Amino acid sequence: MEYFKNKVIIITGASSGIGKELALQLASQGALLVLASRKEELLSPITNQCHELGGKAIAIKTDVACEDQCKNLIDKTIEAFGKIDILINNAGFGIRGNLEEQKDLKLFKYLMDVNYYGAVYCTRFSLPYLKKTKGQIIGVSSILGKIATKGNTAYSSSKFAMVGFFDALRLELKEFGIDVTMIYPGMVITGFVNRMLQPDGSLIGKDGDKFYSKDMMSTQKCAQIIINAIRKRKRQVIMTWYGVLGVWLNLIAPSLLDFILQKVNANHRKKLGKNI
Repeated sequence: MEYFKNKVIIITGASSGIGKELALQLASQGALLVLASRKEELLSPITNQCHELGGKAIAIKTDVACEDQCKNLIDKTIEAFGKIDILINNAGFGIRGNLEEQKDLKLFKYLMDVNYYGAVYCTRFSLPYLKKTKGQIIGVSSILGKIATKGNTAYSSSKFAMVGFFDALRLELKEFGIDVTMIYPGMVITGFVNRMLQPDGSLIGKDGDKFYSKDMMSTQKCAQIIINAIRKRKRQVIMTWYGVLGVWLNLIAPSLLDFILQKVNANHRKKLGKNI
């Protein structure tokens, strides 16, 4: 509990899902939180909840795809708290569809701007302050950043890029006492699929409800695992057994993994519909 007390923690993508749950759980442990999201109206009630739980939180409207807004996020954090202990790069969204279905690659590029460059911008601007505190950088990726699947070309690309960036950065920052932790969630009940975009830019919406099942991980459990990893300053966490299995198969039997993933994708499309 004491580990996070009075630590200044920035969370991007804090208005919903994993980011929101991280904020609430860290607030209950006495953290000083900076919550960032494009959806400022959703941050206000979360900051109030954080205060009620015993933490302190401020909200800063931020589109992480914009470099200047990421710099503003870091500057405002220093103005408010004078330091940064932990940066949690959590912001992101998904596009569902094969590459040929992406009629306008501007959407593909914007996804890269949010999921990848957003993490790059926030990390770069926070480095001088993290060096002073020997702080931590957290990258919330996805198992799709380790194992690519059909219909997730754009999303997997962004998450693989994120992984390469942070794995290299970890080595660069070791001498400064900064630890980099990569998080690889599997299927989490967050509403993320509902907010995914189809190739034409429209939301998947309620059709995404078909994707979820009761045996999937809750946001509460996911946040607990992430917080435990931060406390222990772990290198990485792959959250699910199928994620661990997939990573190993990709190393020792990649053709078998391809075969399995094709079968899984076919079953998903049959069960859930071609748009999911």
